[in-house]
Order: sequence, then structure tokens, then C-alpha cells
Amino acid sequence: MDMKQLELLKSAAEEYAQNNDLYVVEINVSKDNDIDIVIESDTRDIELDDCVGLSRHVEDQLSRDIEDFSLTVGSAGLSSPFKVVRQYRKYVGSEIQITRASGSRQKAVLESVGEEGIEITYEESVKVEGKKKREKQTRREIVPFTEIKSAKPVIKF
Repeated sequence: MDMKQLELLKSAAEEYAQNNDLYVVEINVSKDNDIDIVIESDTRDIELDDCVGLSRHVEDQLSRDIEDFSLTVGSAGLSSPFKVVRQYRKYVGSEIQITRASGSRQKAVLESVGEEGIEITYEESVKVEGKKKREKQTRREIVPFTEIKSAKPVIKF
């Protein structure tokens, strides 16, 4: 896909998203012009009509006469890792699973999101002096984005 078509694609997707309480998480274009657009909303779940509407809007802006393409529009999904900081904000107050750059995994409650990282709370068993039994204590920690390999919501049924 040439640069002009790519810019047209991005601006059409952003325009539709902004006008429909959505935002674009990611746009991928393969060498065969297979376009994948992932969308999310700060305030609600993504519906099929959102995907169809965005797809039609983008298709109206691009010309298949210039370059043929296939287009897929979908939501970020509950099992997908966060790609942009804005996704973290939707889950403040919820449990998330973090995979750190070191490879360790941890479940914690997302308390807040800042420019440089996130603040989490989690339960930890600690040995208390003079007692045989370990006690659970709530820990609060700020985790820089540079230390996060991936993060996603914890799904509870």
C-alpha cells in the first residue's frame, strides 16, 4: 500500500472512531494489503455495528482501483494484551495480569495510570516476626511501562 493510501486509511479510521465514541488501538497492513484495524472504547463494549460502520467508512475513502485490499475490523478483545496506554485506563479498579520484562507474572488490581507507568495493589504473604503463620498484607507498587512486557484484563466468570 502506498504512503498516500496508508495516510488516507489512518485518517479515515481515526475520523470514524472519534465521531463514534471509539479509538483506534492498532492498524496493521501486510505486504499483500491485508488490513487489520483494532478498535476500543473508553466507555462501552464494542458492538458489531461499530466494526461494520468503520469498515464501510474506510472502504468509502480508499480506492480499490489504485490498490486492491482486504479489510478486517475487530475489537481489542478481553484476552488480548493492552497495546496503548488508553486501554489501561478502562480497567482502573479491575484486576489485570502483568507479565514483566523479567518474565515473571503477577495478578494485581490496577489503581491508576500515569504517563510513565501504572500503580497496582496486590496481596502478599509475609512472615511476621514472633508468629509461625504468615500474614497477608496489601502492597502498593508503581510499575514503569518499561518494566511491563504485556498486561491484560483478568477474566472472571
